[in-house]
Amino acid sequence: MIVAQAVGAVLARLGVTTAFGVVGSGNFHVTNALVENGVRYVAARHEGGAATMADAYARVSGTVGVLTVHQGPGLTNAMTGITEAAKSRTPLLVLAAESLEPRSNFHIDQFALAEAVGAVPMRVTSAEDAVAETVRAFRTAAGERRTVLLNLPLGVQGRPIGPLGGETLAIPASPAREADLESSPSPERAAELAKALAGARRPVFVAGRGARHARRELESLADRTGALLATSAVARGLFAGNPWNLDVSGGFASPLAAELIREADLLVGWGCALNMWTTRHGTLVGPSATVAQVDLDTGALGAHLRVDIGVVGDVAATARAVTELIGGHEPPLAGHERRSEALAQRIAREISWRDVPYTDESGGGRVDPRTLSIALDDLLPRERIVGVDSGNFMGYPAMFMSVPDENGLCFTQAFQSVGLGLATAIGAALARPDRLPVAALGDGGALMGVSELETVVRLGLPMVIVIYDDEAYGAEVHHFGPDGHPLDQVRFPPADFAAIGRGFGCEAVTVRDPGDLGPVTEWLDGPRDRPLLLHAKVTVGQGAWWLEEAFRGH
Repeated sequence: MIVAQAVGAVLARLGVTTAFGVVGSGNFHVTNALVENGVRYVAARHEGGAATMADAYARVSGTVGVLTVHQGPGLTNAMTGITEAAKSRTPLLVLAAESLEPRSNFHIDQFALAEAVGAVPMRVTSAEDAVAETVRAFRTAAGERRTVLLNLPLGVQGRPIGPLGGETLAIPASPAREADLESSPSPERAAELAKALAGARRPVFVAGRGARHARRELESLADRTGALLATSAVARGLFAGNPWNLDVSGGFASPLAAELIREADLLVGWGCALNMWTTRHGTLVGPSATVAQVDLDTGALGAHLRVDIGVVGDVAATARAVTELIGGHEPPLAGHERRSEALAQRIAREISWRDVPYTDESGGGRVDPRTLSIALDDLLPRERIVGVDSGNFMGYPAMFMSVPDENGLCFTQAFQSVGLGLATAIGAALARPDRLPVAALGDGGALMGVSELETVVRLGLPMVIVIYDDEAYGAEVHHFGPDGHPLDQVRFPPADFAAIGRGFGCEAVTVRDPGDLGPVTEWLDGPRDRPLLLHAKVTVGQGAWWLEEAFRGH
């Protein structure tokens, strides 16, 4: 056995079941070793797509994502997806071949590249340390929720290594951080938060990615204290079906959600960064509101917003501890005064964006993206998983289409890159084959990631691909157009995406009016043996409602 084979075998023993990548000479042997040891390998058409697939797969499956790439350009091709994963604290292990010879065409400083985007660089330096370093890289990705680049130098990969027996594969104890996943808060901090909640009249919880495992605990505490429930965009769906669910906080918040969040006298972020997107640059936080934040990472507390009460601990464990402390207070607590029948009815009627009145601008051969998204929401099965690209259009599928739970929306937007949407949907689809995958793309992002249409078809994924086509980089049009700037560089001639889709092997239809969606029902009723691409010619008259807020962050 050689080092490259040992790395693949070790990862299979550690529980890896799926890996993504594009094979070149440098990662050929390690990829084959993964396959030989029972790992499913998903070949992408571009390393950038493979990286995002692995990221999305990790987010939805709750496991460590694995990516394999060639040295040099294979890694640089993947860097946007790796950056997104690193910024999102996705547990992702990147296996990259490495050329250490300075005169090689493939030579770059891969350590520095990883560090520059927030990933953790490691390297296998010998046959003797190959197993230990592979295990350490995997444990770092899993236990610390980090994106790790494990460099595999070409001169080391082929060195012989002894057989992997039980003693050779001595998996070290997990880092202390992995045990922190159920860490309890300090009694003092838990008591401080309990006291604040017991006295709050209008508490609101905002749950983020770090709270996705804690719905039961958070709802129990909210029921005890009368808190209303909201999420960040990446945790959308966590409280689906709860009568006090305000849906998403931040730029995507509906008018009623923004109103109720802004009225909070105590805002608690649970595993949520409380960054500018989730708080609308702080404008959703009332001037006299107390702000509390619960997070495993001490450095996250107050990183984006003033925090009055900071609690280090696992969300579920903290919510349980606080609930027990509040148990000594006689119900009802002050916060329940807000949970009236009238408010419940108003939330039921108004909290969803699809229930907010608007003027349908469909006409002239173009469909209003709100009308399109609502129609698709009605047509598509509830058990769905939606992957959304970036652009002016993105709020429509993200907010006008419902999701069944916290695994219903895969939102790779920490780096705000255009072009990741299709690969996101592929990775999510492979993690949840029981759900209908929906890829929502703009025309710009669709063309950036178009090579992965072949991957969708080759894998036989029953995916619905919706392209919101305004024949432009719409965000720039609506940001710069009102000031009279020339827009020639961000507008483009029409492209026939339906024909492109058919060329890749998709069923496809052009949508200019809601009446053109009949083929969706036919496809849903059929064998779904080919993906369905909807080329939607959307209206171009105005920017999305969230766009002005988004550009304030640039």
